[in-house]
Amino acid sequence: MKYKQLGNTGLLVSQLALGTMTFTSGKDNHKILGLVGQEEADKMIKKSVDIGINFFDTADNYAEGESEIILGQSFRNLGIAREEVVIASKAAGRTGMGRNDVGASRGHIMNAVEASLKRLKMDYIDLYQIHADDFLTPVEETLGALNDLVTQGKVRYIGVSNWHAWKIADALGISERKNLARFETVQGYYSLASRDVERELVPLMEAKKMGLLVWGPLAGGLLSGRYDRHNQKAEDSRRSAVDFPMVDKERAWNIIDKIKPIAEAHGTSIASVALAWLMTRPVVTSVLVGAKRLEQLEENLEAANLELTDDEIQQLDEVSTLPPEYPGWMVDYQKRDRLEPLF
Repeated sequence: MKYKQLGNTGLLVSQLALGTMTFTSGKDNHKILGLVGQEEADKMIKKSVDIGINFFDTADNYAEGESEIILGQSFRNLGIAREEVVIASKAAGRTGMGRNDVGASRGHIMNAVEASLKRLKMDYIDLYQIHADDFLTPVEETLGALNDLVTQGKVRYIGVSNWHAWKIADALGISERKNLARFETVQGYYSLASRDVERELVPLMEAKKMGLLVWGPLAGGLLSGRYDRHNQKAEDSRRSAVDFPMVDKERAWNIIDKIKPIAEAHGTSIASVALAWLMTRPVVTSVLVGAKRLEQLEENLEAANLELTDDEIQQLDEVSTLPPEYPGWMVDYQKRDRLEPLF
């Protein structure tokens, strides 16, 4: 397992992280994502730790808080010391029926972090992420609350997920001007089948030394190896039940066609190749992998030891290249005048 800095910090995290959205007894709508109870979760976490994963991601609204409960209990069941793992959680999603049980206001953040710590049975959260864009709450209010949590020692670093690049840039500027803790990471949707994050977010993160935590690396199961242009439905699959996240299907089938021979050449799965490609991207800090079963997790973890050749990476880059979009294509056109000699 390889490790990378978490944003512009001194904290090192594994390039693969275990996502725990599937951790639930099935009491709510999250059962469509998986039914990983305590016993199976313990097995998954032990397997993850055994191969070198030290990074675990959850959220307060995953299975109405059950994900955090199961995750925290697993570490105690397995005798894993708190300082040996890096825990990421999130707030801003709806956690109750009240008018203020959602969002990134000071009130909701302060309530949410206390509830998460109680469920995890921990004294602090390593990375606390704002899960959604709250268009009602001023960014200054959100950052002020998060900075207080860092000062209090309840949170060590902060991150953000599912925001526009312009708003993240605004937040970074506010943090610098007011000497507040800044967002060190962006958790974003990124896969061979969907590279939209490269348009605006990746250039911002590279310029500001932020880390990208990837959710949806297999495009909701589309790159799991169970789908192609001839088999567009699969039993017991989340993607077949809920067509999410958004993907250009025809483009995805072309990508899968290109992955297949590469996977065969390495004696591995389509999923492993898709995950390994993501780990070649310089901006990617860690790729979140989740699973419904231990066997599925073990298959995905093969990506940690898969080394793609330069030619294979180029093939995957080319087949998944984003279609041109303004102003990107105009910037590329005009910059030639600065790069090419006159004579």
